[in-house]
Amino acid sequence: MSKTSPPRIHDTDIDAFIDSIGTGTMRDARHLREIAAARDAVGTADARLRSAVAAAREAGDSWTMIGVALRTSKQNAFRKYGRQ
Repeated sequence: MSKTSPPRIHDTDIDAFIDSIGTGTMRDARHLREIAAARDAVGTADARLRSAVAAAREAGDSWTMIGVALRTSKQNAFRKYGRQ
């Protein structure tokens, strides 16, 4: 028995759904828009962090120092960012 992943919902689908919410049928969509904006910000911040870690490694910084900057152990830092 093979597992299949659920279909991926694209941002345009989400935006279209939010735009389709009528004020007469539901509350306004401001909270949903805030969730979507925060999700996008998290994605942007994660990409920035991964890039910064890669740059630090290329500059010769140790996993110990990167772990300190991340407030975690060198092992956790490597586990999360070492195989980019």
